[in-house]
Amino acid sequence: LGNGGSTLHALRCLEEQYGDQWTSFTVLLIHSGGYSQRLPSASALGKIFTALPLGEPVYQMLELKLAMYIDFPRHMKPGVLVTCSDDIELYSTAVTETITFDKPGFTALAHPSDLAVGTTHGVFVLDPSSFSGKGGLEYGSCYRFLHKPDVETMQQSGAVCVRGDRPQLSSPGSCGDSATASECVYTDSVFYMDHSTAQQLLEFYKQMGTLGCEIDAYGDFLQALGPGATPDYTKNTSNVSKEDSGLVAVRQQLYSLLQGTALNVIVLNNSQFYHIGTTQEYLFHFTAESKLRLELGLQPVAFSIFPDSAKTLDQLSIIQSILEPGCVIGPGSVIEYSRIGPEVSVGKGSIVSGCSINFNADIPSDCFLSSVSVKITDRVEYVTMVFGVGDDLKKGVKWLSDTHSLQFFGVSLPECLDLWSLEASDQLFSSDDTRLGLWTARIFPVCSTLSESVRMSLNMLNSVQHKSAFKLRGFQLLSVEEMLTYKDVEDMLKFRKQIYDEICLQRQKEKS
Repeated sequence: LGNGGSTLHALRCLEEQYGDQWTSFTVLLIHSGGYSQRLPSASALGKIFTALPLGEPVYQMLELKLAMYIDFPRHMKPGVLVTCSDDIELYSTAVTETITFDKPGFTALAHPSDLAVGTTHGVFVLDPSSFSGKGGLEYGSCYRFLHKPDVETMQQSGAVCVRGDRPQLSSPGSCGDSATASECVYTDSVFYMDHSTAQQLLEFYKQMGTLGCEIDAYGDFLQALGPGATPDYTKNTSNVSKEDSGLVAVRQQLYSLLQGTALNVIVLNNSQFYHIGTTQEYLFHFTAESKLRLELGLQPVAFSIFPDSAKTLDQLSIIQSILEPGCVIGPGSVIEYSRIGPEVSVGKGSIVSGCSINFNADIPSDCFLSSVSVKITDRVEYVTMVFGVGDDLKKGVKWLSDTHSLQFFGVSLPECLDLWSLEASDQLFSSDDTRLGLWTARIFPVCSTLSESVRMSLNMLNSVQHKSAFKLRGFQLLSVEEMLTYKDVEDMLKFRKQIYDEICLQRQKEKS
C-alpha cells in the first residue's frame, strides 16, 4: 500500500467504525514503519515501537511522539495529523506563540536544514510575500513542494534561503554569492489536513476500489499542492522503491483531485528534525555525543542490569537488557532487549537486538545481530539475522549472474554461499518477483532455541570473516522477508517481558 495507501485505508476504517461522528475528530495518524530495511531490528514489531535509551521503564517512539505533540490538539480543527515513526521534531517557540492547525487544505511544519538534508526529504518553496524569516515561528504559504530534489533543482526553483540573523529567500535561479554554509532549505516532517480534505481523499479511495500500487503520503499528496505545482512529478519514478504499472495513472488522478488545494507552512526557525531510520543514524544518535542525545537526555544505560565492572564506557547504549559481569561492550554499540552472558565481547559500533547469548562469543565491530521468533508449523522456533551495519538490504538484482554485486559483511554473496555450501539458484531467494538481494536470500538457519540461533548465525559470519567453511546444508533456511511472514510477535514480547520482570525484581532487591 505504501504510507499513502495505508493513510487512505486508515481513514476508511475510521469512517466504517464511527460513521458521521468522525467529522468532529482530531486524529493523530502515525505510519508505524513498513519493512524497515535500513534498520531491520525494527522490522518485526514496527519502528513506532523502537525503544529509546530513556525512562524507567523505557520509552518507545510512540510515547515520545505523544509527548512531542501534546499541545497540538487544543489548537486544531477537526482533521488528521500525519507523521512518521522514525523522526523526532524538537522545537522551541516563544511563550505567546502557538502552533495552530486551523486552515483549510494542508498545513505542514517546516524546519531549516542544510541542502544535503533536503536531497533526501521534502522541501518547501515558500512564497516570499508571505514569509519574512523573522522570529521563531512564522505562518507562510508554500508555492510548491519538491520531493527529494537535487541541489540544482532546489536552487533553480527558489527553495534555497540564505541564513543570516533572518533567513532570506534567494530569488529563483540565482545562487548569488551565498554558496556558503549559510544556505538552507525548509524541509518537511509532520503535516495536517483539515477534515474536508481528508474526506475528499477518502472518497477518491472508495472510488478506486483497490490500489494496485504503492502511494507515498508525502511525495504523492504534497507535490500536487500549491499554485506552482505541475504534473511533471507524476511520471518521475526514480525515488520509488517498487515501480508498479498503475502508479503514474494514480498519481495523475491524485494531482487532478488535489490541484489548487492550499499548502500552508508553519516555519519553525528554532527547530531541529532528527531521523533515526537507518542503522548509521540510530547508532550515531544513541551513542555519539549527538545533539539529540543531549537535548533528550538519552542515557548510556537505560532500565538494565549492568555490572559495575563495565560502567566506565560512556559511548554506548544499553536498553532493557541484562548483562552479566565479565562481558565487554565496545564503544558506539547499542544493545537492546537482550541477555548477554559473561563470556561475550561485542566490538565497536554494533547493534544487538532481541538476542540471548549464553556461550563464549566474539561479536565483531560493525555487526548487526537481531533475533526473531517464528512459527512455521505450530511450534515456536528462532532465527537470527546477521549483517554488517553498512550492508544494503534494499539492493536487489534481476539475474543470478549479478549476485556478485551483493555484499555481505564486505564479501560478495557468491563467495559467502560457497563457504556455506549453498547453491546460487532461484530457490535460494524467497521473492517471487525478480528481486534477488540480501533481503530475500534464504541463508538464516531456523533453530529450536534463541541462543542456538544466535550461535549459528555468528558461525556463519565467522566463516565469512575467516574464509573457513561452515555448512548450512541440512538446515531449514529463511530469508529476512520470510522471517517477517512467519514472525511470532507474542513470543518476542514474552522474552522482553521476562527481561522486564527480572530487572524489576533486581530493583526491588536493591531497594530493600
